Parts: sequence; C-alpha cells; structure tokens
Amino acid sequence: MKLLPQFLNGFFKENPVFVIVLGMCPTLATTSSLEKAIGMGLASTFVLVCSNLIISSIKKYVPDEVRIPIFIVVIATFVTLVKLLMAAYFPDLKAALGIFLPLIVVNCIILGRAEAFASKNGVLESVADGLGMGVGFTLALALLGSVREILGSGSLLGIPFFDGVSAYTQTIFILAPGGFITLGLFMGFFNYLALRKHRYAKAGGDDEK
Repeated sequence: MKLLPQFLNGFFKENPVFVIVLGMCPTLATTSSLEKAIGMGLASTFVLVCSNLIISSIKKYVPDEVRIPIFIVVIATFVTLVKLLMAAYFPDLKAALGIFLPLIVVNCIILGRAEAFASKNGVLESVADGLGMGVGFTLALALLGSVREILGSGSLLGIPFFDGVSAYTQTIFILAPGGFITLGLFMGFFNYLALRKHRYAKAGGDDEK
C-alpha cells in the first residue's frame, strides 16, 4: 500500500467531518473560534497517530475478545498525556476546550480508525492513515472555526477583522444553530464536488465506450 494516497485519503475522499460525518459533538462544540478548533484538531491528530502506531504494533498479540477495551486503554493513555501537556503549556486552551478534551477517548473517528484500519494494517500505513485523518479533521475544524469566528465575533484568533465590528457580525454563528448552518453548507459543498467528480468520471467512461 502506498503511504501518500493513504495520507491524502482523509483530506477529501474520506474527510472525517464533511464526508464520513464523524465526531460531530466536538466539531460543533469547539469551532466557535479558530483557536479552539485548531487546539482540538491537533490534540486529536496526536492521539490518532500515536494510538494507530501502538495498536498496529500490538495487533497480533491482542485477543479478539478484548480488543476494544485494549484499544480504549491505549487511546485514553495518549489523551491523558495530551491533557497533562496542555495543562502545563496551554492552560487557557485546555480550559476553553473543557470536557471535550477528555472526550477524545470516545471520539468515533479515533476508535473507528483503530478498529477499521490500524488493527488490520502495518505500522507505517497506520501512521499515515492516522496523520491524514487527523490533518483532515484539523483542517475541517479550522475552516468551520474561521468562518464562525469571523461572522460571529468579527475577529480571527482574537484579532478584529472589521472596523465597527458590531455592524457586521451575527452572533448566531458562534452559537449552536450557527454551527449547524456552517457545517451543513460545507457538507453540501463537499457533496457537490463529489457528485460532480462522479459525473465527470462516468461521462469519461461513456466516451471511452
């Protein structure tokens, strides 16, 4: 298996947020600002890569009957490490992410990749998969966070984006309804691109016939 296609898989074809629609809870809850979105994305990427690495390495020694509990223990170990690092170096970000940081343990993206990919493939492929899915997840959160923060707060990373901010902002975008609206628009755009690509591929196949 080639590593680059597996890495790029999480960017568009199987983007965790816009295509597979996984991890919706942290996606909606932590994208009211770009800072929180990037923090959650990078934390999840670290856990994805490290857990995929370990699970792929030990897969031959894990009985099928207890593989899910063992996977969760591995994931929880790296989530704890992320929490400690954030508490030491980024306490404000840790406080902003709140309960959603420890809930990475049960994020279906991470457990899903462990079960569906890392437990069945080699170490390098699993690391590439975890990195690609993590970066794809982070980019998706960053897109949502940027749009919601600009439209809802009139700033980006806390820096004012407009003169006379209140005249241009819509508070709804940093609230839950704004999260659903923004997510739905991006998902619609990704579905449109996928459908268009499928139609072009089908048209090319018909031409060849």
